[in-house]
Amino acid sequence: MATNETADETADGTASESTDSARTTALRQLERAAAHVDVDSSVVERLKHPTKVQQVSVPLERDDGSVEVFDGYRAQHDDVRGPYKGGLRYHSNVDSEECIGLSMWMTWKCAVMDLPFGGGKGGIAVDSKDLSRDETERLTRRFAEEIRDVVGPTKDVPAPDMGTDAQTMAWFMDAYSMQQGETTPGVVTGKPPVIGGSYGREESPGRSVAIIVAEAIEYYDWEIEETTVAVQGFGSVGANAARLLGDYGANVVALSDVNGAIYDPDGFDTHAVPTHEEQPEAVMSHDAPQTLSNEELLELDVDVLVPAAIGNVLTADNAGDVQADLIVEGANGPTTFAADTILEERGIPVIPDILANAGGVTVSYFEWLQDINRRQWTRERVDEELDHEMRKAWDTVRKEFEARDITWRDAAYVVALSRIAKAKETRGLWP
Repeated sequence: MATNETADETADGTASESTDSARTTALRQLERAAAHVDVDSSVVERLKHPTKVQQVSVPLERDDGSVEVFDGYRAQHDDVRGPYKGGLRYHSNVDSEECIGLSMWMTWKCAVMDLPFGGGKGGIAVDSKDLSRDETERLTRRFAEEIRDVVGPTKDVPAPDMGTDAQTMAWFMDAYSMQQGETTPGVVTGKPPVIGGSYGREESPGRSVAIIVAEAIEYYDWEIEETTVAVQGFGSVGANAARLLGDYGANVVALSDVNGAIYDPDGFDTHAVPTHEEQPEAVMSHDAPQTLSNEELLELDVDVLVPAAIGNVLTADNAGDVQADLIVEGANGPTTFAADTILEERGIPVIPDILANAGGVTVSYFEWLQDINRRQWTRERVDEELDHEMRKAWDTVRKEFEARDITWRDAAYVVALSRIAKAKETRGLWP
C-alpha cells in the first residue's frame, strides 16, 4: 500500500554512519553544494532550518473498540517558490527529524525541476501493515482534521508515500473537503483519477528514473541494448523503472523485493515479474537461475545499479564493494554521505534522487494544475509533458556538471540552491 513521490521516498536513525538521519545527510549535502555556488551565507543559514514542524496526536478507535494514540507530523521546510509539497508516510520510524530531512530534499527536488513548490513532508508513526482498511480510513480522516489548518491547495499539498496510496489521499481529500464545506481536490495529489487525480501519477517516479538512466547511458556513450541493469526494489518506483528500461532495450539482469533478489545474466522479461502492487513479495517466486540477498544485488558486476527500495543501503561498509559503473538513485537517500565520498573517490558516478525520481512530484504538479483548472489531461499528455520536463532538468544539471567539474549530486544541488537563493534574494526578508 505504497506509492512514492520522492520514492519519497525511502532513511532513519542517528546512531552510526550507516544510519545517518535524513536531516543530517540533507544538511551535509547543502553545505557541500554551497561551496560550489555564490550564494549569500544568510540564505544557506535559513535553509538549514524548517519554517515549521507540526506535531499532533492522532487517536484511533481500533476495530476491537480499543483506542490507541499515534504521533503525527508535518514538516514544512521552505515555501519561497510556492506552497509546500511532499508525501505523507505511515511508518513506524516516522519522527520529526526524518520529516524535516525529507522536506529539505523536497525543496531541492522541486527547485531542480523548476516547479513552483517548496518542500514538505509528514506522516504518522504507525506500522501501516498493522492497520485494517477501516482503521486506515479512520486514522487518515482524523489526521486530516488535526493538520487541516496547515495544509491546503495554496499552503501545503501532501501526496502518497510509504504506507499510503491513492485511496489514502482520497480519504484525506474528502475529510478536508467536509471540514471546508466545499470539494477541494487540490489539497492533495496522488488521488484516483475519478476524483481529480492524474493519469500516470503512480508510475511517474519510476518513469523518471528510467528516463534519467537512458539519458545517462547516452551521455556516457554506451549502447542501451548492451547495458546491464540491477534494480533493488520492485514496488512502484523500481518496477516501473525496470519495465520501461526493458522497453527501451536495456538488459535488466537483477530484481529484488524485501525477501531477496533474483539474477539472470541473460536478463528478465520485466513485465512477467509481478510488482509488489500486483502480488506482494512475489519476486522470489519468479523462475530465475540464481537467487541473491538484497545486499549481494548491490555488489553485482553490472553497468547500472538502481537502488529503488529504501534509504541508506549504500554505506561506508559496502561502497568499496560496489562493481556497477553508474548508480542512479530511485529511492530517497539510498546513499549515505560517507558512501558518496567513497564512490566519488572510486570514480563511480551517482545520479541523485532529487533529479532521478522527481517524476512523482512533477506529475503531482500536473495534477495540481488539472485540479485548479478542473480539466483532466490524457495519459499521453502526462507522459509527454513528464518526458519533456525530465530531459530539460537533465540538460540543466548536465551543464553544471560539465562546467564546474563536480559530481552529479553537487551539480543538482547547485541548480536547486541557485534558484532558491535567487527567489529569497528577490523577495527579501520580512523584518
